[in-house]
Amino acid sequence: MSKNRPYRFIISGGGTGGHIYPAIAVANEIKHRYADAEILFVGAEGKMEMTKVPEAGYEIKGLWISGLQRRLTIDNLLFPVKLISSYMKAQKLVKQFKPDAVIGFGGYASGPTMLAATAKGIPAMVQEQNSHAGITNKRLGDKAKKVCVAYDKMEKYFPEEKIVFTGNPVRRDILKVNEKRDEALKHFNFSSSKKTILVLGGSLGARTINNSIIDQLQKVLDADVQLIWQTGKFYYTEMKGKAERFDLTDIRVMEFIKEMDLAYAAADLILSRAGALSISELCLVGKPVVLIPSPNVAEDHQTKNAMALVQIDAAIMIKDSEAKEKLIPEALKLLNDKERQTALGANIKNMGRPNAANDIVNELISILN
Repeated sequence: MSKNRPYRFIISGGGTGGHIYPAIAVANEIKHRYADAEILFVGAEGKMEMTKVPEAGYEIKGLWISGLQRRLTIDNLLFPVKLISSYMKAQKLVKQFKPDAVIGFGGYASGPTMLAATAKGIPAMVQEQNSHAGITNKRLGDKAKKVCVAYDKMEKYFPEEKIVFTGNPVRRDILKVNEKRDEALKHFNFSSSKKTILVLGGSLGARTINNSIIDQLQKVLDADVQLIWQTGKFYYTEMKGKAERFDLTDIRVMEFIKEMDLAYAAADLILSRAGALSISELCLVGKPVVLIPSPNVAEDHQTKNAMALVQIDAAIMIKDSEAKEKLIPEALKLLNDKERQTALGANIKNMGRPNAANDIVNELISILN
């Protein structure tokens, strides 16, 4: 197509940080390259994208959509109504905004938005973050011109000729975290003479990880270690309350970490779930990592994500069922093994894809022509 006006793109997806932050990273890359480009996000009403996207500086419209529950609920009974309503609203948004292309990142809102766009002949692209494709993205793969992936062997989910290996896009601010160490320690009011552990359970939180930390928090304090602890949305009040009986001078209990670049920069060791976005960021950060895959995901894909690193000595993995017993002892042991830390950090950094957002935008522009 000839570019006689600024590019216009619809970006859809959300529900969790794993869908939202890659989408924002791609939007930022588009704006970095084409300052006059116009971008509209489409998300699900009531989900975290409705606040995180505006915080990043972009307009977002919400659809009345949610997923199916495993048990009979009012939401399940309303699902067909929500789907039709969302599709009709998506059609209206597409007609009004007139995008040159639409890109879906997975999540509830992606389906109606992508279908509404492709029905009008608008080029579409899918970005799949995980080693196991989500339901929405799998169904949209046939209609998309390109499918950008971060793992090998994705042809079992998508047409092979459409697959492009790009890696997962991440926030630009984490690409140079090692230059921000002093700033990070000052931000968290930490000492440079002490080791720091960063605990991440995802944007919504991870009960097993949180319980593992609170149950052995005294061991962390006894080891004279500083702790940045992201509890997640669902567990913050509970964990903050339980932690108040301890000396919290060197402990930062946080619902959500907005300055992730500084959290990564401050950390000597990271304890994390093994979601696709987390893995992609950890590979770029290049610090020793202990992964605790969530057992509550489709086809146990977090374990597959983690094992891809463990097999090349780029991470340590602890099963969710063993975390309460092993997580803190293993973390403290690793903090005292400088040689092991160095090896793990170097190996995981070799897996990084720092240009993923740039590569995805290249593919996006290519489907316009």
